[in-house]
Order: sequence, then structure tokens, then C-alpha cells
Amino acid sequence: MADISIITGSASDAHVAEKVTRVLDEQGISYDCQTISAHREPERLDDHIASSPCRVYITIAGLSAALPGVIASKTDKPVIGVPVGGPLLGIDALLSIVQMPKGVPVACVGIDNGENAAYLAIRMLKMLSGGRE
Repeated sequence: MADISIITGSASDAHVAEKVTRVLDEQGISYDCQTISAHREPERLDDHIASSPCRVYITIAGLSAALPGVIASKTDKPVIGVPVGGPLLGIDALLSIVQMPKGVPVACVGIDNGENAAYLAIRMLKMLSGGRE
């Protein structure tokens, strides 16, 4: 069972996912990593959310960055969004992630900051396990 599900919105986001997996590998945290577009593959995303035994989602998306919000609207598990830099320097993705409507919370880290997403997920896992560090 993977503790963390890492989902990128497109293959071009792989460079940010590598930052996440590097930290998780160093810390011995289990994860799965895949690319699923919220726009192009909504049924596949729904199936993944319904069947994933993960405890935390790390979502990596640029441009409209709909992926984190879509996932957060379909689960009660914690969702961390990582905005990806692009034509507007990632500001568009950042604003999309932090401006979720009430009742659809998404934690957000800095643009392209996959490392902090991994560290935040690790802290969440500790809290979910009853840790008080």
C-alpha cells in the first residue's frame, strides 16, 4: 500500500515529481506516481481516487491547475498542490490552487517546490499516525 499518491497533470510535470520522489525515497516513504489529466481523463481520475488506499495526495499541475481541486472535491484525504512554472511563471497555477472554494481545502506549496510537498506530506502522515513530533 502506498502512503502517498503523487499525481501529475501531464508528463511535462515530471521534473517536479522527481523532486517529490527523491525526498520520499530518502525518508523511506511508500508512494505511487502517475500522470492523470483532470481535463482529459476524468473517469480514470475518478477510478484512481475511488480505489487508492493512499493517505495523502500530492498533486502537481500547471496552467489552470485544476487537478488538486478536483481531487479535493472527491475525497476527504489531505491534498497538497504543487503549482508548476509555465508561461506566466506559475503564478496562474499558484492562484488556481490557493483559491479553492470553501469546503474544498487544498494545501499549497511554492511554485515547483516538490521537496516541500514531500516534507508536508510526511508531517501529515505522522499526524495521521498519532505522532506528535
